[in-house]
Amino acid sequence: MKIEKNKVVSLTYELREGNSEGMVIEALKESKPMTFVFGTGGFLPSFESKLSSLETGDNFNFVLDAGSAYGDRREDMIMNLPHSIFENEGKVDENICKVGNVVPMMDTNGNRITGTIIEISDTYVRMDFNHPMAGVDLCFSGKIIDVHEATDDELYASVNSCSSCSSKSSDGCSGNCS
Repeated sequence: MKIEKNKVVSLTYELREGNSEGMVIEALKESKPMTFVFGTGGFLPSFESKLSSLETGDNFNFVLDAGSAYGDRREDMIMNLPHSIFENEGKVDENICKVGNVVPMMDTNGNRITGTIIEISDTYVRMDFNHPMAGVDLCFSGKIIDVHEATDDELYASVNSCSSCSSKSSDGCSGNCS
């Protein structure tokens, strides 16, 4: 059966940075494949496009350039924020405010965003709101383990799995919802 909208797909993959020789970012084995309903907005459109029309047993190997994955790194996504944002009872919360910490926040429109603290000065906290894989070409290689018709329950779960998820983005759910 071919992969197409509303089919359940199970696959394994190895994700590398840049190309097939790059550092391994993630690897999913056949004992724990990724299973999802295709075409419901849960993954990068460019990722799904590369899988479209593959069948059970097919192997795949493709690179998503940074622009069609998580975008290029943008300097305007790096901001200096006042210490007051990180204060609790008048003191900076040092459990949260550490270089390297990933901190959930909200933008001025109330949207959830995540930033990484990259510097702390006497007057500001410098945060990077780029996606961690922004600016990175992604190389996927793997195998389609199974493709089948989605049941009503599988379709319902795929549509509702990220409705209140903090990992939901404009491209859909990051897949880290639980």
